[in-house]
Amino acid sequence: MKIIVLLVCMALVPGCTAKKPAAQPEQGKPLSVLVYITGVLAGSPSYEMLAAGVQEFAGENNNVTVKIYEAGFNQAEWEEQLRSLVADGVYDVVLGSNPSLPEICANVGATFPAQKFIITDAQYSGNPQISAYLYNQYEQALFLGYLAGLITTGTMPHANDAKRIGFIAAQEFPLLSRHIVPGFLDGARRVDPNIEMDFRVIGNWYDANKAAELASGMINAGVDVFSSIAGGAAQGLVRTIKERGAYAVNFNTNDYGQAPGFIVGCGSMEQKKLTKEILADVLAGKIQYGTCTTVGVKEGYLNFIFDDSGYRDYLPAEIKTQFSAFMDDFRAGRVKYTVPPM
Repeated sequence: MKIIVLLVCMALVPGCTAKKPAAQPEQGKPLSVLVYITGVLAGSPSYEMLAAGVQEFAGENNNVTVKIYEAGFNQAEWEEQLRSLVADGVYDVVLGSNPSLPEICANVGATFPAQKFIITDAQYSGNPQISAYLYNQYEQALFLGYLAGLITTGTMPHANDAKRIGFIAAQEFPLLSRHIVPGFLDGARRVDPNIEMDFRVIGNWYDANKAAELASGMINAGVDVFSSIAGGAAQGLVRTIKERGAYAVNFNTNDYGQAPGFIVGCGSMEQKKLTKEILADVLAGKIQYGTCTTVGVKEGYLNFIFDDSGYRDYLPAEIKTQFSAFMDDFRAGRVKYTVPPM
């Protein structure tokens, strides 16, 4: 049986090409999919969207079967878990989404040279067993940072005069350190070059109490608007901004309902859409291995959620007007930026 492992990468980044339209799946061709979750589904919107896309695709194609495997938070175990799962050749496709997966898959692939991998949310090219899809998170970070800059320099009730934004991360990894955090600060400084950023790391993806402790200290230091990449631990940040009075702009999914009036901006990432398109390409035999494909705002895979009361009802009209104009310019290609190398 031919074996494939699927994982995904992010606007145009050096080493990645633009995405082409998805192929039409071949009806009747069987496909067995293992969704390999490096962590747990709960509290991780990107993983939830990945799993939902595979399940929806299977529901639309009766020749597709799916198993979802949650590998947990112990990263030291991920490689051996994946190695064991693919060893018997049961799955045609193993689908995952994590920037750390390319190296793991390359190591596993060296043991199983017939194995193919497709990885989302990661940058990797040159290995004939691996195809990667990268979301240009520098873009999403940039426009969320611009909104954060408007908030921290504005007159909203919890804004102060410090011009200080905050970012809390579960852990550091290249995509975060080289694209997301710099992009967030770049966006904010397009509003005011004097804005500073307070960046802190939890150390894991689940410690909400540690996230709350960090957020409280950052508010004491003058931070009035946050963003985060922290998985389930981000609930500690949400709790703190509600208790202490501060704002947040979030990546990838609609979180307005978690804290109306405090979470005032949410980006969107079309992980489910991309996952279904990738699987259609797998069935049609159109996947190109050894390549990295980049998708972002221009391609319609990253955007901002305007149509929600959490945004409409809590931001002043002048901020909404400025931010809408910025997003219009972004989509039209009038916002110039350079994505740093990985």
